[in-house]
Formats: sequence, C-alpha cells, structure tokens
Amino acid sequence: MPLTHDVLNQAAPLSDVNLFEGNQPLRDALTFNAPGLNVEPLASLGALVGSAEMQRHARLANVHTPELHTHDRFGNRVDEVEFHPGYHALMTTATGAGLHGTPWAEDSGAGASPHVLRAAGFMLFTELEPSTLCPISMSYAVTPALKDNPAIYRDWAPQLTSRAYDPAMKPWRNKAGVTMGMGMTEKQGGSDVRANSTRAVPDGRDVWGERYRLTGHKWFMSAPMCDAFLVLAYVEGMGEGGLSCFFLPRVLPDGSRNTLRIQRLKDKLGNKANASSEVEFDETLAWLVGEPGRGVPQILAMGTMTRLDCALGTSGLMRQSLSIALHHTNQRRAFGKYLNEHPLMQNVLADLALESEAATALSMRLARAFDKQDDPAEKLLARVLTPIAKFWICKRGSLFAQEAMECLGGNGYVEEGGEGIPARIYREMPLNSIWEGAGNIMALDLLRALRKGDVAAALADELAPARGAHAALDAMINAMPALISSHATESTARQLARDVALTVQGALLAQTSPPEVVGAFCDSRLASRHDVFGTLSANANCDAIIRRAMPV
Repeated sequence: MPLTHDVLNQAAPLSDVNLFEGNQPLRDALTFNAPGLNVEPLASLGALVGSAEMQRHARLANVHTPELHTHDRFGNRVDEVEFHPGYHALMTTATGAGLHGTPWAEDSGAGASPHVLRAAGFMLFTELEPSTLCPISMSYAVTPALKDNPAIYRDWAPQLTSRAYDPAMKPWRNKAGVTMGMGMTEKQGGSDVRANSTRAVPDGRDVWGERYRLTGHKWFMSAPMCDAFLVLAYVEGMGEGGLSCFFLPRVLPDGSRNTLRIQRLKDKLGNKANASSEVEFDETLAWLVGEPGRGVPQILAMGTMTRLDCALGTSGLMRQSLSIALHHTNQRRAFGKYLNEHPLMQNVLADLALESEAATALSMRLARAFDKQDDPAEKLLARVLTPIAKFWICKRGSLFAQEAMECLGGNGYVEEGGEGIPARIYREMPLNSIWEGAGNIMALDLLRALRKGDVAAALADELAPARGAHAALDAMINAMPALISSHATESTARQLARDVALTVQGALLAQTSPPEVVGAFCDSRLASRHDVFGTLSANANCDAIIRRAMPV
C-alpha cells in the first residue's frame, strides 16, 4: 500500500534529450532539401536546447518578465528594458547558432544551403523558447534590406552576421555583435501601413547618406533594446507617395543616445520574455534606406522573411507539443494500461504526428526556395508558398496545441507542467498567426502572388514527382489549375490557401516519408475533410506513425 506522499504514475520530464537526433521527420526533410548538408551543428544545438539547463533559462525568462526603466535614479531619461539573465543566455545561444543574420554572410559555413541550415536550427530553438526569437528573426529579415544603403550595410553587416551577442547600449563599432528590429505598426493602421502618421524632415547628409528627423508614434515595436530598427515614415513634402524606409539606431555614431522614447511595454497573452513596446519619436535621427517613396516594397520584402519564420516557429512548437504528449502518454497509466495503448489516444497521437510532419516538410521546402533565389522558378515558389505556409501552418497551430495539451490533461494545463512549456506553447501559438499579417492578410497576399507569374505551371512542376503516390493526391494535383482559376477571388482566397497547402504537403510527404504516413495524411486531409484531430480511419497504421514520431 503506497503512503500518502509517495508519488506514483507521474511522467518523468522530457529533458536532457537531443531534439535533433530524436526528430526523424526533420532529418528526412533536410536530406530531401539539402543533401550533403553538414548537420553536426544541428546535432550540437539539439543537445543544448534539449537540456534541463536551457529549459530552466527559458522558464525563468518568461516568469521574470522584462522591466521598463524610463529614467535613472537621477531623473535622466534612459529608456532601457531590463531582462532576466535567462533571457541573455537564450539570446547568446540563438546568435551563437547563427539564427539571426549569419546566413547572409559569405562565409556562413553552410555551403549552398545556409537558409535551410538556419531554418532547421530556428525550429529546434523554438521547441525550447520562442519569445527571444523575435529580435533574432527581425535581424535575419532586415540584414539584406540594408544593402539599399551601402554605407550603413558596410558598417553594420559584420556585426549583424557575427555569432556574438552583446546587449550593451553602445555604438555598433564597439560591439562584437548587434541585433535589429522593425517598427511599422501604428495604432490607427495596423496592417494598413499606408495609414502611417510618422513624419520625416530632412536634416542634411553625412557618410550614411540622407539624414532625417522623425516625429511620430509606433503602436507595436518589439525588442526595443535592439541596436537599430528599420521604420516607416512619410517624407515631408512628398504627400501620399512619400512613405519611405529609414534606419534608426538606438545609439548614434558619436556615442550619444537617440531620442527613442519607450512609452510602455505591452502586456501580452504570451511571448512574455520578449519586450514589445509602444514608442515615440521626437525629432529622432534616422537615415534613408533605398529610394524615397519605396518603403512599402522594402517592408514587404522583409515581411516575407519573417513570415517564413512564423511557419518555422509554429512547426517547432508543434513538434515540441507532440514530443511532450508522446513522452507523457508513454509513461502515464489509466484504466489498466498506458495511455498510448488505448486506441483512441493512439489515433490522436498519430494524427498530431501527421500534422507536425507535414508542417515540417512544407516549412523546410520553403526554406530551400530562399536558398535558390537566382532560380526564377524557385523565386516564384517562394513568393507563392510563403503566404500559403504562413496561413495554413499557423492557423493549425492553436488547435494542435490544445489537442496536445489534452493528452496531458490537467498536468498540461498547470504552469509548472513540463517546465511550463505546454502552457507557454498554447499562449504562443496565436502570435505566429497574427504577427506579420493575420489570416486575411495572407490570403490577400496569395492573390497578389498569383499575378507574379505562371503559378499553376510552377506548382505543376513541384507536384509532378509525387504523382502515383495516392489517388486522392493525384486528384488534387490534376485539379490544381482549376482551383487556382476558380478561387483567385478575395472571398475564397482562404480556401485556395488551404487546398494548395494540403496538396503541397501531401506531395512532399510522398517524397520524404514512409507509406503509412503518406497514406494516412492523404486519406484524412485530401480524400476526406479532416475537421478534428483523432479521426483517422481504421486503416491508418497508428503504431508505425507514432514510432516514427517518438522523440527519444
């Protein structure tokens, strides 16, 4: 007879495991998209982010959230955000793994696939803690945009592409590494960036080119402790055609602080370790990047990069949710046997595994397209698949996290469960769906992408290798041209995004995954309309699907 305080039937924590070596779908996706890639850095990163020590840093960085200090004790305006040491440990790890601007360096060390390597590392890190990846992702997105101002790029690129992290407030030239952010959203506009009210007044010219003074307000500016930002503002005298992109450093070249006033930090649903702020510009110095009036195209180019990260991030969160559910149900007993021995639970776990593997396959394929932008076909695919992947994968994320949490029951719902990871993931999932454009914005962006070239032909070439793998997949491939033409309207654009996403996912799985995965995915997502997890048919080989997905 157990004593009252004996602890029985509780699952051991999923920690001190290698998240890369235990992720067979990710390894297979890498083999498919970047054959010959040296994956040793990913194995090292997988061991680090799967460690109990890093899990503790992630938990503490989210429990002890950022604190804003507008003034020092003498009354001087400082506008600084203070972070828990765990935050800095996470940032050091992410930059050390080259998840920020490193892929843009000529000596990135990844051969022909720097973006695929970085994408896999980004997914692995997201399994640990996604909040700190906001400044990492923005640094990745803005680095190539700085080339539109060669003088600034020459000065800042070495630090942006280095693997060093330095949180100190000092000039870029005195730092081994820097991070950058973006400030576009204003309270009156949201995704409608042309509603921008920030104004830019010319202030002369120097070695960085045309200098301006900005006056305005940004409603959401994440990671305000970044070293610099790209922001939008209207150039005085140019009217509605003057919306332009500007480079705004926190510390000016002479060592003085720029007038970036942090008004407050946002109290968000999740993403707690990351400081998202509301800021004010008061004749703040900034330098023009690119041509006046070309701000929107530049922002859209950067948004494409961060939308890739939204798909990657959600895929990583899915994988960690699945891993915890698999690990828990393999140890927890109920009604006379382990949870994962019950047929209903097996169906749920296998269904989640299919969704996770499909998200990984599509995200990594998209990353491959970013490595091949010199190829017109790949460039078109990247333009089309980015809003599709961002829409569908992120839209599935919240449902996925809820179902995975149900596998843990009450143990998943409490904040201390699994170092707080299940609860953090559940709160984080909506962010990737909202950030850089919610579902409607992605659907509209897909319609714009359809005007960039012969999308039907590009998709036909992409899907052709999967013909013959499954009857339902063949039917969707054959119907693709008609789907594109019939749903290229605003009212049905979401349906088109879903159908293309599922078809491309099925085709990728047909080329990278075993038959039991391909069959169950196509039966549930293409032959029938999958509406809730755990509804796979009796023909699905749940045991084999679960074995493939096990994290250890």
